[in-house]
Amino acid sequence: MNSITTFYLSRVIGQKAFDTNSKCIGIVKDLLVDPESSTHSSGHPVVNGIKINRNKKSSFYSFQNFHIEKESGETKVICDQLIELPAEKINSNLYLVQAVLDNQIVDMNGRKLVRVNDVRLVTIANDTFAVAVDIGMEGLLRRIGIATPLKFAFSLFGASIPSKFILWEDVETIDSSNLNIKLSKSYAKLQTLHPSDLADIIEDLGRKASAEVFSSLDNEKAADVMEELETDTQVHILESLSIEKAADVLDKMPADEVADILDALEDDKAELLLNEMEKDTSQEVRELLVYPDHTVGSIMSSEVMSFNLNLTIEQVLTELRNKKPEFETLYNLFVTDENEILLATFSIRDVVISSPDVRISQIMKPSPVHLRDYQKINEVAEIVSKYNLLAIPVVDKKNVLKGMVVIDDIIEDLIRKRRTNK
Repeated sequence: MNSITTFYLSRVIGQKAFDTNSKCIGIVKDLLVDPESSTHSSGHPVVNGIKINRNKKSSFYSFQNFHIEKESGETKVICDQLIELPAEKINSNLYLVQAVLDNQIVDMNGRKLVRVNDVRLVTIANDTFAVAVDIGMEGLLRRIGIATPLKFAFSLFGASIPSKFILWEDVETIDSSNLNIKLSKSYAKLQTLHPSDLADIIEDLGRKASAEVFSSLDNEKAADVMEELETDTQVHILESLSIEKAADVLDKMPADEVADILDALEDDKAELLLNEMEKDTSQEVRELLVYPDHTVGSIMSSEVMSFNLNLTIEQVLTELRNKKPEFETLYNLFVTDENEILLATFSIRDVVISSPDVRISQIMKPSPVHLRDYQKINEVAEIVSKYNLLAIPVVDKKNVLKGMVVIDDIIEDLIRKRRTNK
C-alpha cells in the first residue's frame, strides 16, 4: 500500500531542510514542477526540484531524494541525498513560489483571474504532485500561522473558515518571470476558452502578461480575441507584437474591425501594418479608412456575398460552401449586375427552402432598403428598428454595393458613444 502525505507550500517555504543525520543543509526557497508532466494517472504536475539557500547562495536539487515528514503539527523537509537538478529543468520548470504563490492564475471553470494564497501538494510513494491551489481565506490565515486556532474558535460557535480550492487541472498559470517558460509554453488551456472570456482575462492582466498570453495564441484564436478587446488594449497588444505577427492576426479579421483598430494607431505604425498585410485585405481596409468616423462607411463591413440574378440555388450553395463566409455575412445576401449595382436582396432562409433549380430572380426582393456610405451613423438605428433588419446594404452615390452594416456594429457603436459621453 502506497503511503500518502499531503502538505501545503506555505508550510515548507522558509523552513530548514535537514539531512538524515538531522544536520541543516539550508533554507527551502521554492519548489519546481513540470506543468506538462504526466507521470501519474491524475495528470497533476510532478515536483522535480527544490531551491535551497546554502551559504548565502541558491542551489537547485532533485526533489526525488527529498521527503516531507509531519511531527507534532510541524512539517519537516528531509533529504536522503543531494543531487543537483539538471540545467534544462531549472530553466523550463514552473517555480511555485515565484510564479504561482501570491500571483494571478486563470480559473478555467470560473473563466476569471484569481489570486493564489497557497498550493496543496501530495506525496504518493516516491513522487510529489501539485494537486490544487488555495484561493480562500483559510490559505491566507495559514500563511500567517493562525488558521488552526481560528478554526478551533469558529468550531465552538458551529462556524467554519471559508476555504476554496481549484484543482490543478482547472488552472492555467500566467508566468511572466521566466523567459524560457514564456518561449516553451503555449498556454494550451486558454485556447479552449471562448474569445470573449479570454479577452476579459487579458484585459485584467498586467501589460507584460497580457502581451505574453496574447502572443501565445494561434493566429485564428488571436484574431477572434482581438475583436473582443477594448480599443486601448488592442493598441497595446499590437504595439507589443512584431510587425509580422500583428499583420498575420489582422489578416484573419474582418476589414471593418481592422480599420477601427488602425484608426486608433499612430499613422506610421498603421502604414507599416498595412504594407505587411495581404494585398487584398490591405486594400479593403484602406478603402474603409477613407470614411469619416461619423459616417455609415466607417462601421460597415465590406465582406458581403453578392450574386447574379440568373444563378440557381444550387450554384449559390456551391459558392457558399467554397467561400465559407463568416456567420454575419449570411445575415443578408445581395443581387448585383455586372457593374456591382445593387438590384435586390435574398436571405439564407430563401436558399434553404427553395429547390436547387430555382433561380435567384424568382426569390429575390427588389428595391431593398439601403444606406449611403456617407450617410450619418445616427440615422441608422431608426431604420434598423423600423424595418426590423439584421443587416442593411450600403451603396455609394452610383448605387454600387460597398458593403453592409450589421446590427452588431450598430449596437457596438452606440455603446462606445455612451461610454465616451459618461
